[in-house]
Order: sequence, then C-alpha cells, then structure tokens
Amino acid sequence: MKPLRVGLVGAGRMGRLHARVYSELPDVQLIGLVDIDSARLASLAQRYGTRSFTNPQQLVGQVQAVSIASPTDTHLQIAGLFLAQGIPALIEKPLAPSAEQAEQLVSLAQRHNTFIQVGHSERFNPAVRALDGYDLSPRFIEVVRVSPFPFRSMDVGVVLDMMIHDIDLVLHFVGSEPVAIDAVGAGVLAEHEDLANVRLRFANGCVANLSCSRLALATQRTFRIFSDDLYISLDLHAKAGFVVDKFQNTDRIKQALTKVNGPAPDWTQLVQATPLVLDDAEPMRLQLENFTNCVRTGAAPVVSGSDGAAAVSVAEAIVEAIKTHSQAN
Repeated sequence: MKPLRVGLVGAGRMGRLHARVYSELPDVQLIGLVDIDSARLASLAQRYGTRSFTNPQQLVGQVQAVSIASPTDTHLQIAGLFLAQGIPALIEKPLAPSAEQAEQLVSLAQRHNTFIQVGHSERFNPAVRALDGYDLSPRFIEVVRVSPFPFRSMDVGVVLDMMIHDIDLVLHFVGSEPVAIDAVGAGVLAEHEDLANVRLRFANGCVANLSCSRLALATQRTFRIFSDDLYISLDLHAKAGFVVDKFQNTDRIKQALTKVNGPAPDWTQLVQATPLVLDDAEPMRLQLENFTNCVRTGAAPVVSGSDGAAAVSVAEAIVEAIKTHSQAN
C-alpha cells in the first residue's frame, strides 16, 4: 500500500499533536507543515523529518488529505483551498467561528464531493467510547468542564473553546438540537466570556446543564447521564466511569426502605455501581486513524462536518443568550 500523503496547517499546540501522531501512523507520509511562525515551523518540521511551507497553497497538489489546526477564524479560508480541490480536511474544533461559516464549509465539501471531519476528540475518549454498547435515552445530562487559564485560543470565548466539546457530546447522545437555551456568563480576563452556565431543553423533554470555566485552579471534566434505566458518570479527564443499572438495584433499595427500625443503611454501599471497561488508546491517534481510514475507504467519519456545524450553531446561540442576559441586567 502506498503511503497516504497528508499535510498539516498550524504548528501550535494542537498542530504538534497532529504532527506527532501522523509521524507514528503506518502507511502515512507527512508531506509538509505550514505555519506563519518560521522558528516554530522549522523546529517541528525538523523533528518529524518533513518540509516546511509558509503558504497553505503550497500543499495543494501534493497531499491527499490535510489537517487544519490554525486559528478558528482562518478555517474557512484555509480549508476552502483544499476542499475546492476535492481534498478531505480534518478541521480542529470549533469548525468555524460562526454557524454561517460552518455551513459554508459543509456546503463546499459537498459541492466538491469530499468530506470534513471535525476534531471533537472527546468522541474518541475511552470513557465515551465505552458507552457504544448502551441503549441510551437521556432524560437529564449534567456536565462540568473547568480548567486553569490556558493563555491560548484567545480569539474565542470559553463556549467555543472548551464547552464546544460537551455541546457536541450532548447533541450526539440526545440525537437532536435544543428547542430552548438559557445561559449566563462573564468575561474576566479576556474579551470574550471566560465562564458560562447553560441549560438546554430538547423536544423530547431531555434537559442538559453545562458549566464551563477557564478560570479554575484545577482541571475537572465530568459528564453525567440520567436515563429511565441507567445513571452513567464519566470522568473525561481521568478517562474513567461507572454505570448504575436501575434493575440491578431496585429490589435491594426497596428492601432497605422497608426497614423502619435501626440505623439507616449506607447509600454508597447499597447502590451497585459497575465500572466501565476502558482501553488506554490515545484519543488523538484514534481520531487520525479514523480520518485516514475514511480518506482511503470513503467511509463516513465519526464526527462529520454536519456534526461540527450543529455544535457551532448551538454554541453561537449560547453566546447570544449570554449577551442577552447581560444586557437585561
């Protein structure tokens, strides 16, 4: 099999991850890197034995696929160069800074008979993948994602930078877009919001509460799903989780409730929680394996351009809801 020729635009934090993983994948050749920072670009190109370019146009005609890890506001312009030539693109999240631009990218890929994969790497988190075998009908979802200030991604607020991951996961698990959005947020250190709290309501009755901050002193990424029959708790940072099955616990709890005398039972010992069986595969490697496999086979990516556009649309509505709430107060 001939190596798949790939290119990479963006040599920042995410670009470095892409470059490393591409260099490790069998039957993949990293043809070249593009970045406006010549020193950073030269260092990365030397490390992975590839060429450096200052203009994305220089990769067109040399690659069969490309990763776009440049700033969000450049995605439409840069990805458009490749999509217009029928070259598939893995575009880092968020897909675009606005729903309008996200839809333009999706339409461009469709017109030129190619595809977009969006870099929502949490879909490849072992804790998330461990839920593939469960039949979920979420009634309530509770999400917390906080971290110390990153001193990067200053071109967007915390909703498009961090919460976008959880928006994508919520849309994936619920299977539809919200019909109502309530949100509050505030900018403290940056021009855009640094923290946000959001309530999404869906047509099927599911409600999702999402809290996000880039001003915390420690990292926390928890994702909890409540359905009629299951309670699932995920720690996306530690890549761990457990499931509480209603039918494995109902009889025991009912028996405990009938005991009116004596000390109350220990709830934590009463409830049977089953740890999720997880592997230790690296999400970024799985993501790029999925992308390169789709390029070779024509299969649909795990996270499509339409998925990415839907997440941006909801994120945009959240940011507008935050502004509306701020103006009203």
